[in-house]
Amino acid sequence: MKPDQPSRTAFRVALRRAAHQVLDRPPVLDDPIALRIIGPQRAEAIRADPRRYDSGFGRALRLFLVARSRCAEDALARAVADGVRQYVVLGAGLDTFAYRNPHPPDQLHVFEVDMPSTQAFKRDLLARTRIAVPDSLTFVPVDFETQPLPEQLGAAGFREHEPAFFSWLGVSMYLTREAVMATLGYVGRRPAGSGITFDYMLPPNRMSWLRRLGFHLVAMRVAALGEPWRTWFDPDELALELRAMGFGRFEELDGPALDRLYFGGRERPVGGMSAGRVMTARVGAGPG
Repeated sequence: MKPDQPSRTAFRVALRRAAHQVLDRPPVLDDPIALRIIGPQRAEAIRADPRRYDSGFGRALRLFLVARSRCAEDALARAVADGVRQYVVLGAGLDTFAYRNPHPPDQLHVFEVDMPSTQAFKRDLLARTRIAVPDSLTFVPVDFETQPLPEQLGAAGFREHEPAFFSWLGVSMYLTREAVMATLGYVGRRPAGSGITFDYMLPPNRMSWLRRLGFHLVAMRVAALGEPWRTWFDPDELALELRAMGFGRFEELDGPALDRLYFGGRERPVGGMSAGRVMTARVGAGPG
């Protein structure tokens, strides 16, 4: 992604979350803001022709995207119940949680972290669609490759010595491995009770030939948008590295597990050829 341009994939993800509100009943991610933030013309286009977003590939991808967001929000709800009062949305894109936050302002403060260009694009969309920015939200512009996350968060009012929950969806595959591990390491050094939900890609050599073909086809599509995939992880190696960082409790979900958890086993193609996995890791000792 070019630093002076907003993420194009972020808007495409927002379109799929919006389509979920029209196509899928009951919705796994109940998000009334999703259709508003993309603007009235695009929302009407989805309502007029929702099947455009319901091809085999489109459906599998859409369901994975909403399931991973639901994973993050479910994990956040558990963290808030345990006393966490800070939520950091890394690579926020057009995520809408902060604008439908069910928790009182003094119970949960949200920090949206993203590239300055993408954040400016989002704030313009919010203004044009008349979505109010709540007092419980702080925008934090950060380039993960070049700027230190701790300094930027601290300057925005993040309380380093209190636990926090983080989400980081649809980002790790676009960054260098060094940038990904630096960010995960920072979260792992947060106080006990902190945690993160993030998704990542399996390495192509861990896939069947058919899934590998799909992987490369999708990789070419996002590269053509100027946002190539750069990084993927072996699950066993990633778990070892996370433990070394201070994480002690894990919940990892692949497509079939997401299907069972959120779709009652009805949506076998969840995730399609993406080979994505969703990981929730919590700081502190505990069963893996």
